[in-house]
Amino acid sequence: MLSKRGIGTYVAGDNLVTSPSSRDSGALSGILAGISFVCGVAGAMALADSPYPRPCSEPAEIRRYFRGNFGAARLSVVGQLISAASLARFTASVARLAERPGRGSRGLRAATLAAASLTASALLSAALSGRRGEQDASAAALHKLMFAAGGPVHGVGFGVLIGSLGLAGLRTGELPRPLALAGWASAGTGLLSPLYFVWQPAAWFIPAGRFSGLLVGGIAGVRLGLAFAKQSSGPRLGSRRR
Repeated sequence: MLSKRGIGTYVAGDNLVTSPSSRDSGALSGILAGISFVCGVAGAMALADSPYPRPCSEPAEIRRYFRGNFGAARLSVVGQLISAASLARFTASVARLAERPGRGSRGLRAATLAAASLTASALLSAALSGRRGEQDASAAALHKLMFAAGGPVHGVGFGVLIGSLGLAGLRTGELPRPLALAGWASAGTGLLSPLYFVWQPAAWFIPAGRFSGLLVGGIAGVRLGLAFAKQSSGPRLGSRRR
């Protein structure tokens, strides 16, 4: 007995065609994750009157930014939280796509780290803009934790998510091969981001993996989400050949 979920039907001539579908309107959260994050970062840069402190910045620089640019810091927090919530939803869509070939999605458990680490980073950033950011010692400690969570740790989780998306998209044929391969390249870059802890020049892996992954996830999300919208518009009657 066929369940309604995952089965698309349409009439074409004298034939009734049924086809399985892994498409999910929630996959559109992939593009929301990218837009919200970029808008949060860009908005914060536009509002701030001092540069964002680097991981090796002095406590005074950290306090100056987070305490002196309260609005900019909180705007970035909002963008990160929306992006984290969108990533959590997108992870569910990728898991559904990965389950289609019947091989399961156990590897995607690590991908939940992407949303969790970004949430942690946002909350630590919010704490820095509050009382905890007034003292040098607490400000420096919070800033290190915030960078670790939102940088290398998030890079690993996000890399697993985008890599799994590329693999599932290629296996099912839902994504074009160039997009899937781009996902793997982005995933590899993100997985290398923890090298920063032993080699500081490796810091460039963090933004490279993040923004390339957001681009791949956004494109894939639109493809899967809009395909779902078209499919769910209802049965289509084809012209009957006589």
